[in-house]
Amino acid sequence: MTTYVITVPGTFLRDVDDAARSELARRLASHHTALSETEDVELLTVYEGGTFSVRLEVEAPDRATAEEDAVRLLAGTLAELGLPEKDAPLGAPAVTGVDGES
Repeated sequence: MTTYVITVPGTFLRDVDDAARSELARRLASHHTALSETEDVELLTVYEGGTFSVRLEVEAPDRATAEEDAVRLLAGTLAELGLPEKDAPLGAPAVTGVDGES
């Protein structure tokens, strides 16, 4: 298995307060560990206009599976927080880091 850092962009189409953002980061923290810290990337970055990006570490056999797993994890967590896809649509994921075979 390989550890990938996957960046998933999205847009909050309704206002998301600091508490909800903090809760999102807390729930995803286990997917933001050593590789992400080494690469010095933030888990959640929110930009003007409600756009955001989330960087998650995912172990997978290949890039496509890693991207699918990251999107599924993020979409599920957003839905649990009351932000279904219609309120926080996600864009195409991208591999932004790789940590060889584990």
